[in-house]
Amino acid sequence: MRSAVPMRRSLGRMMASTNAKDRFHGKSVIITGGAGDFGMNCGVRMASEGANVALFDLAGEKLDAAAQKVKDAAVGGAKVITFGADVTDAAKVEATVGAAFKEFGGANYLFNNAGYQGLFTNVKDYDVEDYRRVLDINVIGCFNMMKATANLMIKHEIHGSIVNTASKAATNCPPNMPAYAASKGAVWSLSQQAAKDLAPWKIRVNSVSPAFIGPGFMWTRQTELQAGAGSIYYDPDPKVVERQMIDSTPMRRVGSVQEVIGVVTYLFSDDSSYITGMDHTVTGGLI
Repeated sequence: MRSAVPMRRSLGRMMASTNAKDRFHGKSVIITGGAGDFGMNCGVRMASEGANVALFDLAGEKLDAAAQKVKDAAVGGAKVITFGADVTDAAKVEATVGAAFKEFGGANYLFNNAGYQGLFTNVKDYDVEDYRRVLDINVIGCFNMMKATANLMIKHEIHGSIVNTASKAATNCPPNMPAYAASKGAVWSLSQQAAKDLAPWKIRVNSVSPAFIGPGFMWTRQTELQAGAGSIYYDPDPKVVERQMIDSTPMRRVGSVQEVIGVVTYLFSDDSSYITGMDHTVTGGLI
């Protein structure tokens, strides 16, 4: 009977070790859209659990400020670096991803998150140049980053995990967002397709599809622009639009950025080691 006490203590120590926030220690992640809410918060979460973080975004004060927040959260000697990157330029993406791999000695994870919502306009009036821009950033950019990162993972024999930011807009198809809905539908499909192509090299590919997430720039922008779109679906008052969107979700609230990033980091972790080719909705029950 006396042996039961040390066994309990040993189990407690094991549980404490398992629960310690160092599950990504010695690993490295590339994050696109690194200056935005999702990108910066993913960087903070990963650095706070020991990962080296490379933030990719258009160079500027926003990227510098995001990097500082990630550095402030870093533990265990985790490195934080930034790259001014245009994800639509395949040659520059390949070079920049290569530079991140060289700096870290490889990369285990990619959060493929750069994106642009585009205009909020009825399809009959939508500007074709903006449509191209949305597809270029959201789809071509996602493809460029995934291709460049996967090739280097294969070269370095890294069994990695890629998470692409899709959206509930891919299947819910909100009004006045024809370019965005189409682009995220493409990301949703590409993620499932790439999961099959990259599985032989033990690279997992999944997507995450948020719905109404706030507060923040994207939430404010979409409520204001939907209010101004003049459609039958939303009120012209942004505050009323907020209520309409919230009331459409079974949980009757917006999700938080952290609730999205929690799913992303789960998909990086060993807890999801048998999950690939799946879309993970973060919608408060919106279907």
